[in-house]
Amino acid sequence: MPQMMRAVEITKPGGPEVLRITDRPLPEPGHGQVVIKVAWAGVNRPDALQRAGLYAPPPTASDLPGLEASGEIVALGAGVSGLTVGDRVCALLPGGGYAEYVATPVAHCLPVPEGTSLKEAACLPETFFTVWSNVFLRGQLKGGERFLVHGGSSGIGTTAIQLAHAFGAKVFATAGSEEKCAACRDLGAERAVNYRDEDFVEVLRAEGGADLILDMVGGDYIPRNLKALADDGRLVQIAFLQGPKVEVNFAQLMMRRLTMTGSTLRPQSDLAKAQIAQDLRETVWPLIAAGRIAPVMDQAFPLEEAAKAHARMESSTHIGKIVLEVSGG
Repeated sequence: MPQMMRAVEITKPGGPEVLRITDRPLPEPGHGQVVIKVAWAGVNRPDALQRAGLYAPPPTASDLPGLEASGEIVALGAGVSGLTVGDRVCALLPGGGYAEYVATPVAHCLPVPEGTSLKEAACLPETFFTVWSNVFLRGQLKGGERFLVHGGSSGIGTTAIQLAHAFGAKVFATAGSEEKCAACRDLGAERAVNYRDEDFVEVLRAEGGADLILDMVGGDYIPRNLKALADDGRLVQIAFLQGPKVEVNFAQLMMRRLTMTGSTLRPQSDLAKAQIAQDLRETVWPLIAAGRIAPVMDQAFPLEEAAKAHARMESSTHIGKIVLEVSGG
């Protein structure tokens, strides 16, 4: 392998223009880690937050952005078992995905599902880890329950709709255009609410209320989400695009036995992420291999155009996942 690699670095906090191509030394695998030659890297909202200086990587992680990638294992650290050099994988990363090579714990790697390309596989880890851990582990979604996901046309949204539908939930989604609402319905949403024209609170209350809501909007959506919940409902918060601070009347939580919770993925322990990976391998990967679930692709950009990829994502005009082509395949 070469000693140096191409990578995209954040030159300073700011907009997409602060991303630039640079040369970096290849990462070395630590204990229990592998090095992956990256074929494709997923682009996610946390990458943009890190670029803006609002989401610092953990102290032991790479300063390069990129939380998911697909490719081929090219080096093994001590204590690695289960995978070997030459295996094609997709992986959840602590950072560093916008590069030709990246190191990550072997326990956070998953085989590329049968029938899935490396390009598609790069879209799986960040969203599937997030949705599985928040909707099914933390949110305890069950078949027959009413489930609402905001941002239904996003990477998280398209994943959540498909998974919830596959496990028998009655799925609702919000989106900002008829095109996006149509995409949500095509993926399995029974009702897609254009939030520019309709009030999702009224829609859900007419249905009896949501048993579970997955929200990444925050701001004034938080009290509205509580109103949209059925008694004994659960609200799971995973981001705050409109801010984390809002006034809430907590008396309704007591009177209606509501649950508010939330999580972020990146700060969780390696062991917790390894358990999520195992759940996905056993429960969700067979559905992908069977063609029942598939990542929704929006647009691909070469690594050198990471800034354009970020601008595309922040325009909120995309439907599904955006990826960077690193070495292709």
